[in-house]
Amino acid sequence: MKYEIGTNFNIQCYKHNEKVNRAWNEAVLLETHDEYQAFGNNKTIVTEADGSSWKTKEPAIIYFFDNEWFNIIAQLKKDGIYYYCNIATPYIIEDNTIKYIDYDLDLRIFPNGEFKVLDESEYKYHKKLMGYTEELDKVINGALKELIEKYNNKFFPFNKEENTRLHNIYKDIKES
Repeated sequence: MKYEIGTNFNIQCYKHNEKVNRAWNEAVLLETHDEYQAFGNNKTIVTEADGSSWKTKEPAIIYFFDNEWFNIIAQLKKDGIYYYCNIATPYIIEDNTIKYIDYDLDLRIFPNGEFKVLDESEYKYHKKLMGYTEELDKVINGALKELIEKYNNKFFPFNKEENTRLHNIYKDIKES
């Protein structure tokens, strides 16, 4: 289904046990492509599984891929762009909500180019608790390796100009 640029979506992040782990109340569609969609938000309310909530502090451009086991959030902070990459299923959209299953492992990329894999112990815990199969484990770890390779090769969307361009589209939509 095609959606109109400027449409606002919610985001729901699930865990393997099909329970909602976290939800965002804003993801404005900025561009649609054959293999991914780009969304934007700023100072968005995030609701945790326990019902507590908080607000994001900076604008973000979010990339959801149709056939990749990750999504990428470019956080536009004063000291540069940070990337938070979730290892997760490809997304679906239902009832104006973007949905995916998060598999704990994250890649955090800093403006100086360094990166760090996060939440490995959480992944091991959930893998055992929720019974991830060997096949799923291979897909998840393969996605992490692919993501690191894409970053090392400066693959889109690890590009300041592109994220700035999309942020300007977001600002124009919000101002109109």
